[in-house]
Amino acid sequence: MNFTKMHGLGNSYIYVNLFEESMEEDEMPGVAEAVADKNTGIGSDGMILIGPSAAQDIRMRVFNADGSEAKNCGNGIRCAVKLAYEKGIVSTKEMTVETLGGSVKALLDTDTDNTVKRVTVDMGEPRLRKKDLPLTNGAPESETVEEPIQVDGQTLLMTAVSMGNPHAVFFEKDIQDAPVTTVGSYLEKHEMFPEWANIEFVEMVSEQEIHFRVWERGSGITQACGTGACAAVVAAVLTGRAHKGKEVVVHLLGGDLRVTWDENGTVWMNGPAETICTGVYKRS
Repeated sequence: MNFTKMHGLGNSYIYVNLFEESMEEDEMPGVAEAVADKNTGIGSDGMILIGPSAAQDIRMRVFNADGSEAKNCGNGIRCAVKLAYEKGIVSTKEMTVETLGGSVKALLDTDTDNTVKRVTVDMGEPRLRKKDLPLTNGAPESETVEEPIQVDGQTLLMTAVSMGNPHAVFFEKDIQDAPVTTVGSYLEKHEMFPEWANIEFVEMVSEQEIHFRVWERGSGITQACGTGACAAVVAAVLTGRAHKGKEVVVHLLGGDLRVTWDENGTVWMNGPAETICTGVYKRS
């Protein structure tokens, strides 16, 4: 199986081009687990498949390191469109991507050698109702904005946002003290999240700058999470810490993303996409 390993701010996946390769549906979770293993596989946060779409330019499917399938991946979208453009699958610098979480539009910024360096992604409108995340505690039509929850004897204030996948955001005074491993791992599969959740911790540096850490659903701590960065900015606006229409620089472990929740309700994400290597993986 030919593969390309790519990363967006250190959030790395093994990309398989289904325009050229073939993989059966029931194989996908197992292959994702195998290639993601850093000891016996290639090593990554999971596997992303790029293939034909009936309605959009390409279809992207995201499998986490544990083999579970995610609905969306912001860093993955940027890398997927870079691969599609540089492989000649799509020839235009504006393309649409089908994901399980909905379709998104990407605008490519190319270098003089026609390689893609940065991508701006129209992430669509955030979904805030509990039934849309989904989140089972409380009234289905209500929103979750700094809602108190009990975790290990302490009260935390949770803001929940869906960017095509579920996120729970918590604001911290100091990001270095954020309980990423403890609270993150506990809440990821909590019963109030029937589809599990990505757990984010945010420190506000200013109204237009934040520090960010994440426990990703199905993968644990990762260097970056594009949809999570978008959810964090939305949560900052909802709680009065940031302003709609103003760009926010999000500092992740792997680097920076620029996110804007515009006045029309659309969330825009801009960031880099990089190719690490290509190779052939021998499937057993």
